[in-house]
Amino acid sequence: MKKMTIILIIILSIIIFSAVWAVFIEPYTLTVNRVNIDDNSLKGLKIVFASDFHIKPYEMFRLKRIVTAINKQNADIILLGGDYVNGHKKGRSMTIAKIAEELSDIQSKYGTYAVIGNHDGWQGKKECITELEKHNIKVLFNENKCFEKFCIAGVDDLQTGVPDIGKALSNIAKPVILVTHTPDIMPDVPYSVNLTLAGHLHGGQIRLNQAIITPSIYGNKYANGYLNDKGKKIYTTKGLGTSILPVRFNCPPEIAVITFN
Repeated sequence: MKKMTIILIIILSIIIFSAVWAVFIEPYTLTVNRVNIDDNSLKGLKIVFASDFHIKPYEMFRLKRIVTAINKQNADIILLGGDYVNGHKKGRSMTIAKIAEELSDIQSKYGTYAVIGNHDGWQGKKECITELEKHNIKVLFNENKCFEKFCIAGVDDLQTGVPDIGKALSNIAKPVILVTHTPDIMPDVPYSVNLTLAGHLHGGQIRLNQAIITPSIYGNKYANGYLNDKGKKIYTTKGLGTSILPVRFNCPPEIAVITFN
């Protein structure tokens, strides 16, 4: 009987610790995931990709930490994957004006470029675009921007708009990186795209050996990390915030630092 009691106490302690970790600790950690991809046409380029911020009204400390971590990477260009605001209604989120103002402190050689996520769309896509661009963050809304040796393209959100990949990639002849909020557009992405960057899935937020559930019609295929799918290359970030359930377990928030050989 005493042995059984000890076992129950141990099990209960593990459950309590796991719950505390998943709600109060892991969601507020921040990791830097370094990814190296073989692509000679983009050799030497260094990208920081961040997505799914979901900043709550009281989380200025978390937003500032993210900006500081991004700036420490000394990237050539910063790409943002959407969902800057939190929840479906504005009262559950820091205002996009404050978020954009803080994100304007991000520094890089070529600047910061962004796409819009579903939460941004639900809370006001036009306002989100206006505030981001007012703070020198260019939103790629089914369009592209080319530099001397590469181009970046971005599409509208799949849930709240119409991602027009053809329009986003129009008049591009150089190596191109495509940014989308959700990876579910991948079947329509042409092989000519060197790399697609996506978010939205949060890595599942709760992972054991893999994500328990992901909001994708393709299940866990694009759940997180780098995937070369028969020549189509994609990196899906675990993101930075939480949605629906305010928990993360074995799935810490991340910014991705992507370099090319």
